[in-house]
Amino acid sequence: MAKEGGLGWSVASVDDAAGSAKAIRNDFTSVQFQTPRAVWDVTGLDKSAIERILLLADMSVDFDGVFNDATDRAHDVFKTVPSTSVNRTVTLTVSGQTLACECLFTDYSLNRSDSGELTFKAPGVLADGAVPTWA
Repeated sequence: MAKEGGLGWSVASVDDAAGSAKAIRNDFTSVQFQTPRAVWDVTGLDKSAIERILLLADMSVDFDGVFNDATDRAHDVFKTVPSTSVNRTVTLTVSGQTLACECLFTDYSLNRSDSGELTFKAPGVLADGAVPTWA
């Protein structure tokens, strides 16, 4: 086992609206993803500390990137977010470790900064009830 940085991602792909995986890692400048678990506070009156039970698993992802409207690139993938309601497979692989989940993307926002950059944000949430698991 070795500690590693987050450089050199081998896979960061998202399905387009037709369900075709598109390798668009070059368009992403950052990714944040979370795999939290809900908890239930079941503390009885007889306790002096909190007692909890783990509940459902979840996953969310936030992609930030550079606008690229070439075929099969980021804009081609995310431009249909406002007009389609489809699950999209998100696959993230770093150092041989892969996390793949079915997500619903809830927004595709573009930002043109005052210095001229055109960037996007695309947040997604777990869609199908399958527990997010690293493989």
